[in-house]
Amino acid sequence: MFRTPIEDIGSTFQITHTDKLITLGSCFAEEIGSRLLSSKFNIEANPFGTIFNPLSVFELIELSLEPSLAIEAGMIERDGMHYNLKFHSSFRNSSKEGLLEIINKKLEEVKSHLAQAKVLFITFGTAWIYETKAHEMLVANCHKLPQKQFNKRLLNVDEIVSAFFSLKEMIQPINPNLQIVLTVSPVRHTKETLTLNSASKSALRLACHYLADMSEDVHYFPSYEIMMDDLRDYRFYEKDMIHPNEQAIDYIWDVFSKAFFSKSTKQVITEWEKVRQSLNHRPFNPNNKRHQVFLNKTLTRLQSLKGRLNIEEEIKKVQSQLKKHG
Repeated sequence: MFRTPIEDIGSTFQITHTDKLITLGSCFAEEIGSRLLSSKFNIEANPFGTIFNPLSVFELIELSLEPSLAIEAGMIERDGMHYNLKFHSSFRNSSKEGLLEIINKKLEEVKSHLAQAKVLFITFGTAWIYETKAHEMLVANCHKLPQKQFNKRLLNVDEIVSAFFSLKEMIQPINPNLQIVLTVSPVRHTKETLTLNSASKSALRLACHYLADMSEDVHYFPSYEIMMDDLRDYRFYEKDMIHPNEQAIDYIWDVFSKAFFSKSTKQVITEWEKVRQSLNHRPFNPNNKRHQVFLNKTLTRLQSLKGRLNIEEEIKKVQSQLKKHG
């Protein structure tokens, strides 16, 4: 066998469709979050957008729990639009007040979900951070401002570990039972150069090791190792040779499913996937009797999943199509 398959990943807990989940961080959080979302889990999937460094992820969670002047300090204006150095570029508005309203609404949503969540998934992308030269303020996104305005440096393991436990202390009062799963993104930051990317990933991976080792409610999922050591082939990458392709994500998702889903949860996902494919079907003639039979069968299958999944919207959609063309 010309590969070294990842070992079985054990987990002390399992996820069901009734559990509230959150993913935060870099690209892996986006990918797994979207998979969980499409599989009908109750999830806030990367609500702050792609955030690469761990300290910025921690800070955003802290801001959702306890807003501070850091939000105001991060406001900038560029090309007639307002952005915030603490937030992803998707957070923007033509007015400062409008942007603050968007930010505060999102922070409130995250706080509410976090208070009830069973699992928080955090993905670390890079240990390289940027800070403003003027005030040494950590930024999550430079928003295309001139590089001369920022200092760049590599986080050390102690900084990451210390910041994480400060965050954990803030979460404890509102959700003492929260499970936290850490991952290191397998996406290589080649713009940093391969050697500096390796230094960065090493710091992140070592921090994850210590955090999981020191806390029973902190766990590590080896997405990085699956990509680097198990798949270990450029045929599993996109054309940019940096991002995992769909085949690789499917494989990582399969390992993830085996680690965190019970047999019954996997069965529900399988049933839902078949129905989802039916819902995506686009008929040539919606009024065709055969299509109406198909819709009735789809509705029956949807109703069999009612109570196990939140599918009220899908049921109403099929029912409306039946009424419209019945």
